[in-house]
Amino acid sequence: MFFPVLNSFTLSLKIIKSIAIFFLIFIAFISWSFENHEKAFEVIKVEGGNISGTQNSTGDIHIFKGIPFAAPPVGALRWKAPQPVIAWSGIKRCIAFGPSPMQNTPHPFGPWSEEYLIPGEPVSEDCLYLNVWTGAHSSGEKRPVVLWIYGGGFVSGGTAVPVYDGEAMAKKGIVFVSANYRVGIFGFFTLPELTEESAHQTSGNYGLLDQISALKWIKKNIAAFGGDPENITIAGQSAGSWSVNYLVASPLCKGLFQKAIAESGAQFVGQKAPVLKEAETAGEKLEKSLNANSLEELRKMPAEKLLKSSWSLNTPVIDGYVLPQTIAETFSEGKQNNVPLLTGWNQDDGLAFGKMPAPEEYKNQAEKRYGTDAVQFLSLYPGNTDEEVAASTKALSRDQIFGIQNYSWANQQAEKSKFPVYLYRFARKLPATGEYEKYGAFHTGEVAYAWDNLNFVKRCPWQPVDYSLENIMSSYWANFISTGNPNAKGLPPWPEYNTTNNPTMILDEKPRAKPLPDKKNLDFLIREIRKGK
Repeated sequence: MFFPVLNSFTLSLKIIKSIAIFFLIFIAFISWSFENHEKAFEVIKVEGGNISGTQNSTGDIHIFKGIPFAAPPVGALRWKAPQPVIAWSGIKRCIAFGPSPMQNTPHPFGPWSEEYLIPGEPVSEDCLYLNVWTGAHSSGEKRPVVLWIYGGGFVSGGTAVPVYDGEAMAKKGIVFVSANYRVGIFGFFTLPELTEESAHQTSGNYGLLDQISALKWIKKNIAAFGGDPENITIAGQSAGSWSVNYLVASPLCKGLFQKAIAESGAQFVGQKAPVLKEAETAGEKLEKSLNANSLEELRKMPAEKLLKSSWSLNTPVIDGYVLPQTIAETFSEGKQNNVPLLTGWNQDDGLAFGKMPAPEEYKNQAEKRYGTDAVQFLSLYPGNTDEEVAASTKALSRDQIFGIQNYSWANQQAEKSKFPVYLYRFARKLPATGEYEKYGAFHTGEVAYAWDNLNFVKRCPWQPVDYSLENIMSSYWANFISTGNPNAKGLPPWPEYNTTNNPTMILDEKPRAKPLPDKKNLDFLIREIRKGK
């Protein structure tokens, strides 16, 4: 009895010793990996010079904020295409966001609390900075890359908005980049003198040129952060989504990205960007109203004075260079940058301000606008009670501004492109309290879910279903950025969109695919617009 026990005891000691050695080796490997992960990104060389960044609290994500990707567009460079970055000596510490683009001080309004706005100052014309979040361990990993383009109606916004943080997506294996671009009069002003001095005989679209400059920077530099310059996705929401639409249409973007995500915004039906001559005329009127006698005087004018001016064409221009023709024309002729697309809009994207018409007045307005088609209109957007008028007005706003645009893009892609399109409808009514409760699945509400950033929104009492939806949506977005397909094992199946049964992923408490709920409404509006109504 003694010897078997001894042998067993001796064997146990050997096993314990082997396990101990294994763990020592494992711990040493982890320590070595962590140390090398740190050292790999202590200093990175990019265009302009060397930079350093910081790490997240758990040490697995490297973060670089405020990297200059172009020269400051100030002084003589105001209203010029972005110029090469000015080189620096030493190591630039990139640990804080650069200034946000020049704009009015943001204040919460409607559904947009401070989590959805830039955190105030500083704002500056010197704003061309970008940010990178990466979980790569070395520069040779070739992780998929996304460039996030913010919204704000082309008059506001910036990368410092809390819900645009890139750490969570970096944890999912994505190299997340966000870049500032000029907005308002600084990003989209046109004038004959500006056109004349341009090598391409164009003016305006400086904000789009900033985005293109950021893409070129990514193409040249992102490998140093462990990103794949041949696997880049552009993604944007609202004006950022319109920007994605413009970039897909622009010949200047050939080869700069491989996929596109467009959340609530495009320009296919009815809406048209102003042409260059129209915008130049508006620029001349503004120049006169400011008592400026030359472009030189305008460039010397304080930014604050320009910001308070009456310039209203804060939008990209059909300029013959960045945008040679309308979006609809570009796509109908197959001249766009053909890439896989993920697009959609929100259940409560529309907003209706002011006093609602009474039911009788609502019906009269419908008959005046749609004539004999008013009966069909009122069956789709009923107004028999005050409650119905309010709901229909809000739905009509959503469909006219966003629904028909992204729906048209999805149809065009499904019918004419060899690349797939995936359509969604975000329908989760955010569980807000107080004044925010009425906004539901509001415009921008999906962003925090898509980027796995619910923790930045403090006003909502999040439920388990919200965290589940956040995980599903951010996984869809990460998968699409990686492969061009949002699907993966364990996720609700998301079929490719087609024009036969219009499969749409409804993103709410129980995500599932179903035929587009209000296809008849969108088809009606598109048909009426084409009739000229």
